This record gives sequence, structure tokens and C-alpha cells, in this order.
Amino acid sequence: MFIKKGDKVVVITGKDKGKVGIVKEALPKEDRVVVEGVNIVKKHTKSSQEAPQGGRIEFEAPVHVSNVMLQDPETGKPTRVGFEVKDGKKVRISKKSGKEI
Repeated sequence: MFIKKGDKVVVITGKDKGKVGIVKEALPKEDRVVVEGVNIVKKHTKSSQEAPQGGRIEFEAPVHVSNVMLQDPETGKPTRVGFEVKDGKKVRISKKSGKEI
């Protein structure tokens, strides 16, 4: 999985296509990511001690990692990810601009 927590991504398919957000959480075992402001769902909850009022809670549900692409740091468009070894460290690079991510 090429996407990590804190990366800026663009949604490429689905109801939120075109939206840009920052990855809040990466779930590599499920191949999913939670993106800020994307895939907002409502969950109905009963009243409990944590939420004495109950009602509807809105939160970001995970999105499959194939539905998002990293945003190119130079152009702001979606880009694929490549790898290079610089100074003995493996770094991610943008395939569109060649810049380091």
C-alpha cells in the first residue's frame, strides 16, 4: 500500500469523486483508508452514557485504497507512485512530476 497517514489524496471514483482530503488513518490489513471529509455516513445510536441524547452521528467511513490516488505536490492532480533510493533511503516519488512526496 503506497498511501500513508497524513498524505494528501484525491478521490478518483464513487460519490465523492474529485474531492481532496488528508488521510486520517490507514488500514493496510483491509486495504482501506479513512480520508478527512470523504464518505460521510450517518449512524443511528441509542442513548447511552457516552451519548445520553442518542440520535444520528456522522463520521468518515473507510474507503478502499484503489479509489484514491496521491495528489501530485506540483500540479495538484492525481498521480501514481514510484520509488527511488536516495542516500541509502527508499523514497516515494510522483510519476507525473518526478518530485519527492
